[in-house]
Amino acid sequence: MIQRPEYLNQLIKFKDKNLIKIVTGIRRCGKSTLFKLFVDYLKNNGISENQIIQINLENPEIQFDDYLELYNYIKNKLNKDKMNYVFIDEVQNVKEFQKAVDGLFIKENVDIYITGSNAYLLSGELATLLSGRYIEVKMLPLSFKEYMSAFNENSDKQENLLQYLKYGSFPQTLELFKVDPDMVNSYLDGVFSTVVYKDIMARNNVSNKLILESIIKYIFDNIGSPITTKKISDTLTSMNRATSNHTVENYIAAFLDAFLLYKIDRFDIKGKNVLASGYKYYCVDTGFRNYLLGKKAGQDMGHILENIVYLELLRRGYKVYTGKIDELEIDFVAENKNGLVYYQVALTAREEETLNRELRPLKKTGDFYPKYLITMDRDLETDYSGITKINLIDWLLEK
Repeated sequence: MIQRPEYLNQLIKFKDKNLIKIVTGIRRCGKSTLFKLFVDYLKNNGISENQIIQINLENPEIQFDDYLELYNYIKNKLNKDKMNYVFIDEVQNVKEFQKAVDGLFIKENVDIYITGSNAYLLSGELATLLSGRYIEVKMLPLSFKEYMSAFNENSDKQENLLQYLKYGSFPQTLELFKVDPDMVNSYLDGVFSTVVYKDIMARNNVSNKLILESIIKYIFDNIGSPITTKKISDTLTSMNRATSNHTVENYIAAFLDAFLLYKIDRFDIKGKNVLASGYKYYCVDTGFRNYLLGKKAGQDMGHILENIVYLELLRRGYKVYTGKIDELEIDFVAENKNGLVYYQVALTAREEETLNRELRPLKKTGDFYPKYLITMDRDLETDYSGITKINLIDWLLEK
């Protein structure tokens, strides 16, 4: 089992705190495995088996007709004299689950942990009912550092990165790749179908799978580029798949809720404000993108590398924007409690013309926040008037 220390430490940090711990993320990103790792931690620190209650609502053998049945099932298993640790996977599969969660939460001897594969979990009644009483752990598939932990430390990092980009970062794809790389696409097809049917079509009453796939393929093919709903609808119409702007907007909202896509706003660096147009999108996993686009997938390596950097910045706890400064753009403006960090991403910047083009917007910010140019070049780390050029692999693996 690959260790997920960043996520595990968050659960340990909030153990026994009077908060519901909610782990969200796309299906198969490792939420159930995180619970297993945390249960192992509990057992290694004096918690007995009869204090731990685990339910996976994806298991067809475990079905509850309503929230009350779920609540009573768990209540009857509680150890009255000790703290109980309750884990519920894919809690959204039970109707009005939030009432069961709230009923368990108010018990003094229950520490509750739940997972969900759809962002609506925290945008509706649960968020209202439990406002201020939960923390969210936002989980992504494997980081490159976690991915590398499955290989010998002397393995070829460059080759491993190419595998990571091609086959993706879901934990199971790594295991399948080691057995037979040809099995990866079959697995991704199963995951994609589950996300599409369970988390998008069924939940949003969507019936046209062809239009849905056309939209997601278009966005995957244009990661890192500004996209408008009108451009998507016009493109589909030209392909005899007519659809409206409103329909495209609804599909994109569903993709975002299912954690299949991530949306990034534009940030005006001079005005220090978020702009209302020019959104970009990145996919949750480059293996998904390769699976859907086939041979076209590897044609835009610059934006693929951007995708990897964007997800890594999310893992590191940043709020991420794309930056605008006059007529120029900075790939990422990353913000946390310490301020801003600027990032440009390029496949290579060895040619002087390319280097100057990438550095130009960073030089125009007019402030002293850290600035990085991330490339695949194997040059030594270099400083250009306060702008650090660093290799992508070194950046991904830094401590």
